[in-house]
Amino acid sequence: MAERAVPERVAAAERLASVMGFKKSCIPEVGRLLALASAAKPQGTIAESGTGSGVGTAWLHSGLGVGARLVTVERDEELARRAAGVFADDERVSVLTGDWRLLEQHAPFDVFFCDGGGKRDDPQGVVDQLAPGGLLILDDFTPSLHWPPRFEGAVDELRHFYLTHPDLDAAEVLTTPASSMVMAARRL
Repeated sequence: MAERAVPERVAAAERLASVMGFKKSCIPEVGRLLALASAAKPQGTIAESGTGSGVGTAWLHSGLGVGARLVTVERDEELARRAAGVFADDERVSVLTGDWRLLEQHAPFDVFFCDGGGKRDDPQGVVDQLAPGGLLILDDFTPSLHWPPRFEGAVDELRHFYLTHPDLDAAEVLTTPASSMVMAARRL
């Protein structure tokens, strides 16, 4: 099987991660789903919590429609500044520096990749920022063969929250044999 090309901005953000010693970038399996989600909302408002070096942002950008806009936030000032440079020539992209709650002023979101703040500390606040029909993407879970889902011998309350939330239609998606993500759509 031929290897699929990595978008140019993704490669640039991956180089930046290497230079900055940033080790928490999203994996290509998640990235391709981010591009797909972004492409599904060609006029949408796309958000990301946890820019890092911009790898996830670049995957979202690779599917970004001409009429869409992408806003991402990163707490680390240097990472945010450097990641912003990857998108400096595209006015559809805004890289904010600070707490994830800065995103609230840009909500509601048609796609929200919550990879940083909010996911664990304010899950209801994350759901509240979704537009009706909006897609929520949460990665970095460990697959569970049990219901309710378990992690390290206990019920994974966070994953259970998202998978059973009354305002979401949600599913867990295996991204590698050792990792999974939750994808959800806000009910209309």
